Amino acid sequence: MRIGLRTRFDGKAAGTAIRAEHREAEPRRAVRRGKCASIGAAVLIAFAPLPWSGAADAQPLEILIERLDRLERENWQLREEIDALKASGVAPAKPAVAPRGTGESGHVRLNSAHGYAVLDPTAGINRKQRLILDRKRRGNLAPDSVHVHGAVTAVANYQTSNRADKFGYLMRHPTASNQVGKEVSEAAIHSAQLGFTAPLGDWIVGHAAMLFDPEQSFGAGTNTDLERNQVQVRRAYVLFGDLARAPLFASLGKMAVPFGLTDTVNPFTASTVWHAFGGLANGATVGYAGERLNLTAMAVQGGSQFRAANAPVKGTDVPSRLNNFALDANYTVRLGKDRTFLAGASYLHGSAYCQHFPIAHFMPCGDNNPAYDVYGRLVLDDLTLKGEFAQTLDVWPGTFNPDMPRFRASKVTSFDIGARYRLVSDPAPFDLSAEFSRFVAGPDGAPWEKQDQFVVGAAWFARPSVKLFAEYTRVHGFVPLNFMSGGSIRDADGKVMADRTISDASARSNVFLVGVNAAF
Repeated sequence: MRIGLRTRFDGKAAGTAIRAEHREAEPRRAVRRGKCASIGAAVLIAFAPLPWSGAADAQPLEILIERLDRLERENWQLREEIDALKASGVAPAKPAVAPRGTGESGHVRLNSAHGYAVLDPTAGINRKQRLILDRKRRGNLAPDSVHVHGAVTAVANYQTSNRADKFGYLMRHPTASNQVGKEVSEAAIHSAQLGFTAPLGDWIVGHAAMLFDPEQSFGAGTNTDLERNQVQVRRAYVLFGDLARAPLFASLGKMAVPFGLTDTVNPFTASTVWHAFGGLANGATVGYAGERLNLTAMAVQGGSQFRAANAPVKGTDVPSRLNNFALDANYTVRLGKDRTFLAGASYLHGSAYCQHFPIAHFMPCGDNNPAYDVYGRLVLDDLTLKGEFAQTLDVWPGTFNPDMPRFRASKVTSFDIGARYRLVSDPAPFDLSAEFSRFVAGPDGAPWEKQDQFVVGAAWFARPSVKLFAEYTRVHGFVPLNFMSGGSIRDADGKVMADRTISDASARSNVFLVGVNAAF
């Protein structure tokens, strides 16, 4: 009975610890320990009413003997059950073990799979709300907890250009402040992210992500200047929805604008469609998240927003009205196991391409310039094909330079087509990819007519959340958005030469790049 009593207390007060300590014990020992605990419990029940204060004679001896007989019978029954379990080979289930890459401390948790997906800048760029809700529905995000995630992307590259100081590679802002001469090289942090996803109950989620990106910061100076080395809150919103109950959701805050697909098959380099039309703004989003049909509408804050959205407010860039909006609809057809076809279309009421000459990004516009986008993605087992086309409905007024009247104003267009093939699936996936994309902002023959980008890449996942990659990129043309049609070149006396432009259709750049994206 001493064994029974000790097992009773150990099993009751520290059962979890015992199971963890003896997880490797053979099934028979685990069964025996559980049965002994039951015997101990029965002994305690039997003797619970006994007055241990010295009045034992008050308890009739016959009752005590009867209880002992009953315990003996139960003990024999338990032994028979143990013998039966031994004969059948059935063992108690082992306690659940947390999946690799998942950790928790109280209500703070780490999940590297979620961290990689929610911070991935190449996939699901404007669909992170749906990703969060899907993971919550599948039980990957426990309620009333905070899931902390982060990612670091480091790169090393060598670039050449046939025009001094003109490198058209868009993964770092193409300015002479950072790229001098015809050959450049670097080893640097491209970006670092830190954020959290906090499911609060069944239908509310708080999400935010901070970003450090000196390579693509809009700050002035070199990439070591303090203005370019600031940490910003890239996304921050409250998300409402429980897809287990209804396929509806809403979000309020700073988020990606639901316009187009804007994803890429490249392991690192973004498509020019994202560079041209990938929006980021304050606003409110509502959506329908079906198994096949998905609908999203966003009321976008007016004025000049953080990225690729601008709707003037009384001729200014002041964001004092909710007067811009975006709509997206897409449908997924399932063609079999691991085979899908996605098709979609989007509309943005106020794109970024509305300024007059000379062009300076984020400046006020006379009127809004809408844009539309159509896209598709085909997945056939290990092969992924994608294509996208986006264009403004009206011409961009600033693409007409009155001092170069032979080049008329032009609409802004961008498109891409790409393919990715998973050469190796397990245990460490290995992908090969190729993508062509184009940005068009001027008529034929204009120095700012277009910029083409062709990328071939390879990616190896050393771990599910660690991607090592290599890319070769070829860029034709040099078309920076600011002053693309002229207005920035000055003579020796400081006077603007309006008939000159920094854009150069004959520029050619080559980029050889390796890097790693590590997330948790």
